[in-house]
Amino acid sequence: MTKEKKATKYVYSFGGGKADGNESMKNLLGGKGANLAEMAGHPNLMLPVPPGYTLTTEVCTAFYDNKKNYPAELQGQADAALAAVEKIMGKKFGDVENPLLLSVRSGARKSMPGMMDTVLNIGLNEQTIEGVIKQSGDARFAYDAYRRLIMMYADVVMEKAAGIEPKDGKGIRKVLDEKLEKVKHKKGYQFDTDLTVAELKALVVEFKATIIKVLGKPFPEDPKEQLWGSIGGVFSSWMGKRAIEYRRIENIPHQWGTAVNVQAMVFGNMGDSSATGVAFTRNPGNGENYFYGEYLINAQGEDVVAGIRTPAPVNEKSKNDQSKQLPTLEEVMPAAYKQLHEIQNRLENHYKDMQDIEFTIEKGTLYMLQCRIGKRNGLAAVKIASDMYNSKLIDANTAVMRVGPNQLVELLLPMLNPVIQKITKPVAKGLPAGPGGAIGRVVFSSNDAVEWASRGEKVILVREETSPEDVDGMHKSQAILTTKGGMTSHAALVARGWGKCCIVGCNDIQINSETKSFKANDGTFIKEGDWLSLDGTKGLVYLGSMELVDVDLDKNQSYKNLMKLVDKTKVIGVRTNAETPGDAEQGARFGAEGIGLFRTEHMFYGEGSDQPLFLLRKMIVSKTEKERREALNGLFVYVKKDIKRTLGVMSGFPVTIRLLDPPLHEFVPHDKEKLVQLSKELGISMSVLNRRVLALHENNPMLGHRGVRLGVSYPEITEMQIRAIFEASAELVQEGKKAMPEIMVPVTCSKNELKNQREIVDAVYKETCEKLGVKKIPYLYGTMIEIPRAALKANSMAEEADFFSFGTNDLTQMSFGFSRDDIGGFLPKYLDLGILPDDPFQTIDQEGVGELIKIGVERGRQTKPNLKVGICGEHGGDPESVVFCHKIGMNYVSCSPFRVPIARLAAAQAALLFPREK
Repeated sequence: MTKEKKATKYVYSFGGGKADGNESMKNLLGGKGANLAEMAGHPNLMLPVPPGYTLTTEVCTAFYDNKKNYPAELQGQADAALAAVEKIMGKKFGDVENPLLLSVRSGARKSMPGMMDTVLNIGLNEQTIEGVIKQSGDARFAYDAYRRLIMMYADVVMEKAAGIEPKDGKGIRKVLDEKLEKVKHKKGYQFDTDLTVAELKALVVEFKATIIKVLGKPFPEDPKEQLWGSIGGVFSSWMGKRAIEYRRIENIPHQWGTAVNVQAMVFGNMGDSSATGVAFTRNPGNGENYFYGEYLINAQGEDVVAGIRTPAPVNEKSKNDQSKQLPTLEEVMPAAYKQLHEIQNRLENHYKDMQDIEFTIEKGTLYMLQCRIGKRNGLAAVKIASDMYNSKLIDANTAVMRVGPNQLVELLLPMLNPVIQKITKPVAKGLPAGPGGAIGRVVFSSNDAVEWASRGEKVILVREETSPEDVDGMHKSQAILTTKGGMTSHAALVARGWGKCCIVGCNDIQINSETKSFKANDGTFIKEGDWLSLDGTKGLVYLGSMELVDVDLDKNQSYKNLMKLVDKTKVIGVRTNAETPGDAEQGARFGAEGIGLFRTEHMFYGEGSDQPLFLLRKMIVSKTEKERREALNGLFVYVKKDIKRTLGVMSGFPVTIRLLDPPLHEFVPHDKEKLVQLSKELGISMSVLNRRVLALHENNPMLGHRGVRLGVSYPEITEMQIRAIFEASAELVQEGKKAMPEIMVPVTCSKNELKNQREIVDAVYKETCEKLGVKKIPYLYGTMIEIPRAALKANSMAEEADFFSFGTNDLTQMSFGFSRDDIGGFLPKYLDLGILPDDPFQTIDQEGVGELIKIGVERGRQTKPNLKVGICGEHGGDPESVVFCHKIGMNYVSCSPFRVPIARLAAAQAALLFPREK
């Protein structure tokens, strides 16, 4: 007998003290659906959640795979789930006498705040509204709910989901909003809540007529058509422009899909005994451990996030400059607040993480509409992880995994110079929604922000409030400034998730969108293109471009505590790339355990480089070996001094010193004035100098006379550098200090090149020991693997090398055949079309370049099992690349000083996800 195939379950119910799903089912139910099920059904919670049901992410996949058609089984399962909701609520969907109203919301497995659509109050029409009035005894509430439904449905379902492009860029929602604002302006009303029943009734009629005129078809009166239209509209919003752009920014896969949650409506807009709000179990802006939130009396949830009205604080701790005069929820509805406070404690203890919660109070009764892991900026993430570990709510491993490596960037964000701030008067003050300082030129639209940023301009986006349509411009901006909204508004929520400087609710300024300008209360007039400086930590706005300075991490105890856990956990070492002794000091302060790349040629640029550069140029244009050696002897003093200082800074940590790499012609000036000056300094004629410079010309210098090839052609160049390294090291040892240089030969492709240079190293080593009277100078001799052939021949290369350091920048260039300096013309298109998943110069291409690296490591260690291996390209500071390096058994990664904390955290997380021995 054949076993009958079990039908796929597409609908999961929750409510009435039980649920089909739970928090662990986020991939199927989405974050919102899984948490609704957990709150409603978990025995330790059983919270007051309005009943409903979730259509799974599998429905979304089927929806797109089948030309927006649903699986055959869905209708029956959804009808049964709706009947269960009706039973719990004691109401019937579409019933004229006792109607049940519904909401339809999205819910991806990873939070995408405001990026997809919502429809509320589904089921209202000309008949059912009478039943709602009868139930509530409040005709004003009923018509307010009705006009909201019409606005949302027309926007989400009839326009966006139908693929209708608005005329003149003005969508139906904006058209209807303007009609609402026109009535308010005419009557002198400040808030939507001021509208009367008659005015709302008239708006409903006008809205319906406008929809027919603009969209060409009527608003549907059938509740079931409204419901399935809304479900389709929310599924369609998964592939909406703003959702796609947000997923691209956040690296969320498009194939995940969204779940859809259908839930019984509860109402925060049923008069002064009703409210709606958003809260966090800790402050998401700084991580402080107190209940933090905002609410609005007589409102629906969209009003809080939209920032149209200034929300009130839930308690004294939540007060800010904009809301300090407003009554708290604790004062206005003490019983509901007490219950909410108790629930938020239970939720944080249950999930063991900071929670973002949405709630509604309907006529004094509290309902929980959502909980999710709260988005937080880097400053808050580090403090929360550290505090929760200290209070034993989470263990060390959880604390390490709790902070995203790139969130640490936010702790390193520059701030406005406090000395200049003290003597500069701000032109405005708002709410500090995103940390750090930022400077930029003012723009007033998302499109302008994108366009200006594409030209390389730093911009600050200034808006009354932001909406999900602004996400691209927000991301391209240095900072965001809004005149409306609170700390839970869309701008604050999104900026916080990105760690972007942001000030909201800045009502000290008035924007004139027509003239693209704003005026501050103190009379300051600012137009598009003017420079502003923002202090997102204090909410202060300054005119002009103020100096930015680095943050002192030594003052952040939470960061120091977390990084102690990180260093105990990680296996792979983290070094820094350094150009100067100053860079080395900075890297050491950030926790670097050595230098993975010290470029000797960088002493010829910047401050104090005039004399060394002159001597180098003298050496380059020398005609004979004798002339070259004379110039090199002069240069030796400077090279040795820099190397000694750098080795001294690192106090015995290894320092990988790359021998001279660039082609010599790079150091010779090309403009006539500087060539004339050089000819005078060298005491040779211009004609002789020109001939010598011309002789250095190469058609493809990247593949030309550089790196080891210089040392082979001119052994005296290698000799000078090796002597500087050995004498600097020996002198430090004689002074009672530690030094561990690692000599790295660049651009090699054959073991014979290494053998050739090794002979020079051995000879100079012997000479130095005899000259300084030392028996031993500790050092390693190795090579930079940056040519594909070197990786393939790593077994023979390892015969001559003590270590490999993979130069992933050049290895990527040579593997792809891409010039790093010229990819701007085509790489953006490659990424947009999905030809490449990532920029290979940002993240290691694990399938191609990564395979070469793996081959190099494996073959090198076949020859020398204890071969030390690391990378020194900027990939060393990319979290994904750090995980890759850990997995293939590298000893260390190296990156720029400011990426060191990020690499340390990524290394610790890699050790927890992919355990290996130290």
